[in-house]
Amino acid sequence: MIGKKMEAAINEQINAELYSAYLYASMASYFASKGLKGFANWMKIQCGEEVAHAMRFYGHVLDRGGRVLMKAIKGPETEWASPLAVFEAVAVHEAKVTALINGLVKLARKEEDEAALAALQWFVTEQIEEEANAADIVQKLKLMGDSPQGLFMMDAELGARTPTPGNPAPTVPLPAN
Repeated sequence: MIGKKMEAAINEQINAELYSAYLYASMASYFASKGLKGFANWMKIQCGEEVAHAMRFYGHVLDRGGRVLMKAIKGPETEWASPLAVFEAVAVHEAKVTALINGLVKLARKEEDEAALAALQWFVTEQIEEEANAADIVQKLKLMGDSPQGLFMMDAELGARTPTPGNPAPTVPLPAN
């Protein structure tokens, strides 16, 4: 049985994960509007991953006899100055998500909730990858500078990203343009 504090905290995390999905969908739309289909593809896949993360938390709460309570999701940003600005925002956002996951780990330790600790370990590891991916793309965009050729090469690279098992892309296609 999940404790009330952990249930409430994970419900907040579900909301945060769904906000992340909204944010990445907004970023995908921004890139699509700029004709950067590869960047949009990367963000659509990221959106799908965030929904999968929310549902993983959702399942954890239900499996332990708790109740998931859905709340309103804050609207995300819709405009950025450049692809670099978008990925700098991604890096900041993923650092915030890491802090939220770390807070859940601390609560699970305090509550002596071994089941939550076991479930959260996957997210701790996932956040290492999320932050590294964002940092890698930020670094490449900085090195590229204002090069149109570099931007097109990066668009092709990000367009090659495919969903990973267990983290599908959204089933409702986002606009291509």
